[in-house]
Amino acid sequence: MPPLPRLLSSRTVYTGRLFSVTLDEIEMEGGLVARRENIAHPGAVAMVPVDDQGRLLLVTQYRHAAGKRLLELPAGTLEAGEEPLAAVERELQEEIGRRPRQIQPLGGFYVAPGYTSEYVHLFLCTGLEESSLDGDEDEDIEVHTLTADKALAAVESGDICDAKTIVGVLRWLRLPPP
Repeated sequence: MPPLPRLLSSRTVYTGRLFSVTLDEIEMEGGLVARRENIAHPGAVAMVPVDDQGRLLLVTQYRHAAGKRLLELPAGTLEAGEEPLAAVERELQEEIGRRPRQIQPLGGFYVAPGYTSEYVHLFLCTGLEESSLDGDEDEDIEVHTLTADKALAAVESGDICDAKTIVGVLRWLRLPPP
């Protein structure tokens, strides 16, 4: 396996509320110098909340970059120094008004490693009990409940077109029965 490129320089060209953008120069094997734009992101969590009847709880919310409301798993960005499990508890209470009694890791994934460091930690959440926290004031969230068959049909039809939700639904459906 070839060696990793050597970082020659890194300059932050934008800093926002959720992420920053850096312009990096790297030296590839053989001496080629390449420029890379990178969105530095603190990471996120996405939850697959399943109620006691085996139904999946999803949310719809407006996503400005997509220009429409999307049907998604509840999810959220990690706060500075926050562990993923703490973010799971916080985000579920903010987005669907539930706290999980059981949390099972389902792995994780990079959103788009060609240009962002964002890594999503994915968790199955069961034993849901009523418990809510105030969400972000700019979120407009509605909760939806789907059976496993309807969730899979929504992925196949394109009604679910968000990558984290597609990954989460498919990983959930591939789990062995309890």
